Order: sequence, then structure tokens, then C-alpha cells
Amino acid sequence: MSVSLSKEQKAEVIGSIRRFFSEKLELELSELQAGFVLEYFLSEIAPLAYNEGIADAQKCLIRLAEDLPGTRFQEPLTYWDVDDKSQKVRRKPDC
Repeated sequence: MSVSLSKEQKAEVIGSIRRFFSEKLELELSELQAGFVLEYFLSEIAPLAYNEGIADAQKCLIRLAEDLPGTRFQEPLTYWDVDDKSQKVRRKPDC
């Protein structure tokens, strides 16, 4: 999957690339040249960041799924309890 940008985002990034080259490298790039640099970064470097983001999201979802019973817990068999506090959803007690 390639990273795609809207027309507005692309224009903003090209402007940023041109400014970076001008201020940091003292090179003046045309809009076309900056567009080539952007396309290179999107095809060569962006997938590395994208894949890392996917891996981080997967780790987060696995961690959340593993803790699902501890996230929300409804105490069973509380009909006859006098205090109504046990009816509330809470974290599962540590066993």
C-alpha cells in the first residue's frame, strides 16, 4: 500500500521540502524537483514508518485484547446482595 496525500497536503509538503533544502542545504529546488523528492520519500521511506505504525498498532490491540476480562467485569449473582454497589461494572478483582 502506498502512502497517498491530498492535493493540499502535497502542496504543503512540497513547500516544506523546498524550504528545508533552501535553509539547511542552501539549494533552491523548483516545485517539480521538490515533487520528485517527495515521490521518492513516499515510495522508499514512508513504507518503513507505515509498517512500524502497523506493528505498533498490532501490539497495542493484542495487549488490549489480552486484558479484555480485566477491562470490564460484571459481578455475577448479585441479585440478593443488600448493597447495590456490586451491580456496577468494574475491573475484575485480582485473583
